Amino acid sequence: MDPALVEIGLLAFTTFFATISPVDVAALYAAMTPKATDAQRRTMAIKGTLIAGVIMLVFALLGDEVLKRLGITLPAMKTAGGILLLLIAIDMVFARPSGGSSTTEDETEEAGHKEDVSVFPLATPLIAGPGTMGAVILLSAKTDGNIAQEMAIIVAIVAILIVTLGMLLMAGRLQKLLGITGLNVITRVVGVLLAALAVQFIFDGIASSGLLR
Repeated sequence: MDPALVEIGLLAFTTFFATISPVDVAALYAAMTPKATDAQRRTMAIKGTLIAGVIMLVFALLGDEVLKRLGITLPAMKTAGGILLLLIAIDMVFARPSGGSSTTEDETEEAGHKEDVSVFPLATPLIAGPGTMGAVILLSAKTDGNIAQEMAIIVAIVAILIVTLGMLLMAGRLQKLLGITGLNVITRVVGVLLAALAVQFIFDGIASSGLLR
């Protein structure tokens, strides 16, 4: 296998893992479905993951075309995407909720009154949130139409969705096992890695924009 493709796939998977944060999503999911049966939780988890997968794949396949039609250059997308990811990373490091990768207080309250949370807020914004969709477009645009690289990103999307679904299916046990402290430790570590990646995106965007010449 081409090492470059493996590197792209790992970069995409790491980015998606940070923006989605499957452990946090699982904990929130458990908190939002306290009265649901195991069968209901399983159904909603599968449905929500599939819907989020469709959203992410659409952005992966059509995101570059959308950017072109809107007149947005890749350097601009790199810089804007990097800033968005950096804001999410900062919230993760300080273990505080972010509207880019989790639900707001109003959204959480609304979800608490719904029996089926698979579409909202599970599929979006918890899994396919603004940060994740921005990352998908950003990574897909960097492939510059290379089919093999695009496939590597799609494989990474499928892989992170499988991991997320696995976390959702054992959400209750995971929350009890890790506790609040354990969840925050994982969030902070991933947040630091995402911050470094976000800054690199910003540097690449500015460097390729021609502003420094």
